[in-house]
Amino acid sequence: MSRLSAGLLVYRVIEGALEVFLVHPGRPFWAGKDQGTWSIPKGECFPGEDLLNAARREFQEETGFTVAGPFLPLPPRRQKRGKLIHAWAVPGDLDPDNLVSNPFPLEWPPRSGRMQVFPEVDRAGWFSVDAAREKIVPGQRGFLEELETILPQSTGTGGLRPQDPGDEHGSG
Repeated sequence: MSRLSAGLLVYRVIEGALEVFLVHPGRPFWAGKDQGTWSIPKGECFPGEDLLNAARREFQEETGFTVAGPFLPLPPRRQKRGKLIHAWAVPGDLDPDNLVSNPFPLEWPPRSGRMQVFPEVDRAGWFSVDAAREKIVPGQRGFLEELETILPQSTGTGGLRPQDPGDEHGSG
């Protein structure tokens, strides 16, 4: 059985330009890497967990922020190693300087026996969709393309119906 993750693609329109909110992984392996390493805030779901609730929980754990919706379901994306990611686009305007990410323990350096604590994400930022295409992990680029397709910049709403936070699967 493949792993299942859920996340939120927060967007805003500033002076007619669409921007997306991405996070950078806080693990030491990623410290010096930039292009192709950023992600939507997401994480693994618990067995039987409501996917939208999981996305909202993971977003809060990774960023310290909450968003209210409306939640617009995006088609799920299967990653290179088999993980399936369910995502929702949601409008928001967050200050990356106020990022507060959950810490986690990790043996570092590997096989050293020394445990250190790192944040799940070490930074966040707003990016134009073109810049985000360069920053985001390749397997998540489809979320950006889908957002551009369904969310015309002129209206800010596109043709999508907001996702009811009570919907168990969020895939409509």
